[in-house]
Amino acid sequence: MPETIQKKIVIVGGGIVGLCAAYYLRQDGHQVTILEKEEKTGQACSAGNAGMIVPSHFIPLAAPGVIAKGIKWMFSPESPFSIKPSLDSELISWLWKFYRSANDGHVRSSAGILKDLNLMSRSLFAEFAQSDDIDFSFGEKGLLMLYNTAKAQQEETETAKMAEKIGIQADMLDAKQVQELEPGIKVNVRGGVHYVKDAHIDPVEFCDALEDFLKSKGVEIVNGAEVKTFGQVNGQIKHLTTQNGERHEADEFVLAAGAFSTTLLQGLNASIPMIAGKGYSVTVPNLEQRPSVPSIFCEAKVAVTPMGDNLRIGGTMELTGRNLSVRKAKVRGILKSIPDYYPDMPAGNMGKLPVWSGLRPCSPDGLPYIGRFQNHQNMIAATGHAMMGVSLGPVTGKLVADIVSGKEPSLPLAQLSPDRYN
Repeated sequence: MPETIQKKIVIVGGGIVGLCAAYYLRQDGHQVTILEKEEKTGQACSAGNAGMIVPSHFIPLAAPGVIAKGIKWMFSPESPFSIKPSLDSELISWLWKFYRSANDGHVRSSAGILKDLNLMSRSLFAEFAQSDDIDFSFGEKGLLMLYNTAKAQQEETETAKMAEKIGIQADMLDAKQVQELEPGIKVNVRGGVHYVKDAHIDPVEFCDALEDFLKSKGVEIVNGAEVKTFGQVNGQIKHLTTQNGERHEADEFVLAAGAFSTTLLQGLNASIPMIAGKGYSVTVPNLEQRPSVPSIFCEAKVAVTPMGDNLRIGGTMELTGRNLSVRKAKVRGILKSIPDYYPDMPAGNMGKLPVWSGLRPCSPDGLPYIGRFQNHQNMIAATGHAMMGVSLGPVTGKLVADIVSGKEPSLPLAQLSPDRYN
């Protein structure tokens, strides 16, 4: 293989995806600068994430039955989903594309690439954990999908069978077996599915450790640098300018700005259908009784993740624009669901804790955008991960580095092309 030619790379976005891209690009010998509009990296959508690494999530967001559930949930203020009715053309176009994708054929065609992305990312997380470079906790206890109704049991049984067919271990458990996995807290469920190969991290801990390592290796990280414009000549991006008037030139540009990526493309001959899906989380400190295995409440669509001495509880999908305002009814819905699964957990005290909100970048087909833009060959998309941004951070960074360095990508990228809707 010919030696990699060193390039100057600017990454727009300092969340987990941007940080991981910087890691693998620097590993390949490139000069890397990260521009992050927040005052600290890893503090936007990455910070309050449930931290789950999920080979179990091989079914895309756009799947049969999702639209019907969404319509039903819209009429409950405490439900896990809501959408703000709007005549906005971007939202209408996205919803139409989502509707077109929500079918069995799309699920079958997407399962393989989502499984491969998540499994490879899990392996890369394990490599990080085994190295001495980045100090973070890597939990390998799997994921419990917990259910309390016959309908949810049927749905999860079908998903578990699909998982086994594509090589993902899914153990069906009755209530007693679930309780045996959680001896430290009472679990009140009909049963569950244990996805043994899933894992979890504290995303803030990981991002902080990765940032420190990148700085030690010469990666420049500029905080408070909100990108405003790109300068181009004949489709080639030459530079970008921040709100402070700072100009950054580079050979290649990586767009890893999450839900704000679409705004940055305005003025360029490129676009990606994507909207923001707002979620909330609460981090509960020092609980005497807490689960040790991450779980998702199937009926309530709530995620629960142990993170050191803390417990993170999160959920909801709000399609209400790019604002971070907190709707108290949604938070109540999350917290009210806890006693249905963990009856001894003091959920009543959690309503006084600070609530985090973040915007997930959601593509209409539930697949991320990873690859070069056809009309701007030196700009690479690395966004659109929806709820799997943390899970897919390392593999996305590795694929971006493969592209920049001229290597054969570690996984096929055709389904992930940012031009797939053009």
